[in-house]
Amino acid sequence: MRKLWLVGGVAVVIAAVGASVLVSRAKSSETAEKDKKAAVVALEFTRAEVVRPLLVAMPERIEFSGALMAPRTAIVRAKAAGTLLDLKVAEGSRVTAGQSLGTIDLADLQSRAAERSAGVEQAQAKLLEAERSYKANEGLAKQQFISATALDTSRATLDSTRAQLKSAQAQLDTTRLGIREAALTAPISGVVGKRNVVPGEKVSAEQELMTVVDLRQLELAGVVGTHQVSSLKPGQAVSVRVEGQRMPVAGRIDRIAPMAEAGTRGIRVVVVMDNPQEVFRAGQFASADVVLDDAAERLTLPIAAVGQESGQDFVWTLEHDALVRRIVITGRRDAAANRVEVSKGLMADAQVLAARFEGLKEGAAAKVVAQRTAPTASAASAAPKS
Repeated sequence: MRKLWLVGGVAVVIAAVGASVLVSRAKSSETAEKDKKAAVVALEFTRAEVVRPLLVAMPERIEFSGALMAPRTAIVRAKAAGTLLDLKVAEGSRVTAGQSLGTIDLADLQSRAAERSAGVEQAQAKLLEAERSYKANEGLAKQQFISATALDTSRATLDSTRAQLKSAQAQLDTTRLGIREAALTAPISGVVGKRNVVPGEKVSAEQELMTVVDLRQLELAGVVGTHQVSSLKPGQAVSVRVEGQRMPVAGRIDRIAPMAEAGTRGIRVVVVMDNPQEVFRAGQFASADVVLDDAAERLTLPIAAVGQESGQDFVWTLEHDALVRRIVITGRRDAAANRVEVSKGLMADAQVLAARFEGLKEGAAAKVVAQRTAPTASAASAAPKS
């Protein structure tokens, strides 16, 4: 009987201890859950850090760049071989069309001209003699002192002599023309560019001596993508910004290539800009900007609000007091206005974080406050990127 009481007492004790342990564990679990809930602090974002999409027009900009070129550039070449006696202009000198630039020794051409002039005089003398002979034979033929065949021979000699005179005169004219063309004169008005020779140097025919550049009108040739060129047309206004100049200058599209360039798949577009004061120079780098008006209003966000990961654009939104990461599709960008079009993936009334933050997690508690309280560990981890 005593053993039964002893066993029963032990069982009661064990049951009491087990119940105590269960109660203790339940209280510990409840306390941990309460502590966990207390530890979760909602991320706080000020009103300046949260924006709503705006419907605005976004003019499209097409930009291309290249080096300025002077389309009116003339190369002065030697038209005859000889010794360059002198050059009257230096690089950077301003010249007018027809102005003498220098002198080439044309002794060979002048000697040839004198020789051919003598040939012309000789042909003229032969022609006079042939004319007299023909007139005399014509009279004799009428009196039947010579045959008709002899008269025909005299006429043929006269025609041959006339042809020889024409040939000699043509050769003389060609030589004199060569002398005139060999004179070094400016073909256009402009500025002397590069000089390739110095006085005393022997030059050959068609050798480049110098260049003359007209800077009053310049061209900018750039390449535009095939998806953009259909929006451009000759005569369209263009804003050109030249390196070293603060203010852009006005230009216009002059011509568009009919086909894409091999390898680049781009279309060559040439812009013309007036340069009456010759402020700009050929070879300067410039960029052209064409603004295309936008008739429609587009849903836009600040560019900083859109992030990118694995080739996808995304934004962080606040929905039902929680963070939601949404994939979006972007369109036009306006760097001047600092906005980007969001064509898909976002509602017009969405609350979007205006900047990129580190450490954000999908579903994390978040709210918009007038003024942020002292940052917690979670809030500090969501500080904007610098």
